[in-house]
Amino acid sequence: MTRALAPAAILDNPAWSSLAGAHAKFAVAHGRAARYDHEVAPFHALADPADPRAWTDLAQLVEPGVVVTIAGAGAAAHPGWQVEHSVAGVQLVDVSLRAAPAPDAVRLGAADVPEILDLIDRTQPGPFRRRTVELGVYLGLRSADGRLIAMAGERLHPAGWTEISAVCTDPAHRKKGLATRLVRAVAAGIRERGETPFLHTSAGNVNAIRLYESIGFVLRRRTDFTAYRRVPAGGLDQVVA
Repeated sequence: MTRALAPAAILDNPAWSSLAGAHAKFAVAHGRAARYDHEVAPFHALADPADPRAWTDLAQLVEPGVVVTIAGAGAAAHPGWQVEHSVAGVQLVDVSLRAAPAPDAVRLGAADVPEILDLIDRTQPGPFRRRTVELGVYLGLRSADGRLIAMAGERLHPAGWTEISAVCTDPAHRKKGLATRLVRAVAAGIRERGETPFLHTSAGNVNAIRLYESIGFVLRRRTDFTAYRRVPAGGLDQVVA
């Protein structure tokens, strides 16, 4: 049976869609701008990055000199903001992934956060905060001696879609298919809710892209992750580099 997909246009601005919807309880918002609680995730979002009013609203959520990353905004400068750097990224969606539970995977929660943060620090799959586990289901695999050696979970949650994120494996346990098993398991839970998995990665992470494509994801769009520094009142000459 062919799965019915939710409208994909919502994925053009997934952080905003999440903060305005399923993740509203984690949102700190002002007008056309919003961010996650800092203990949950470091993401900021705009209703429309092309709208100057959204950038004005964002300034009410960010202290002068602070750097925020906006996805899909391009590298254009906006009044009151200075572009720090921009990274090309890709967004992939599930079209033919063989989702399957992993019976030996464990649900990770608040008590596991110290181990999670240690694994994240050693593998660098992307940002993870103390309360990120509250965003969705996170699954882990443990070694025979009980150590957390691999994990994956749910992050952004636009209506009808759920992002798979924090996919990582202890370097000593790679090339065993652990990450793939966890991606399939997380996807199985997403599918059970009638939603579709998607994910992001750096455009330069060719190996990861090939792996995801080999198991059933396809490229939906190219995007960017651009870091902007809020310019203090008085102009760019007061920005600390």
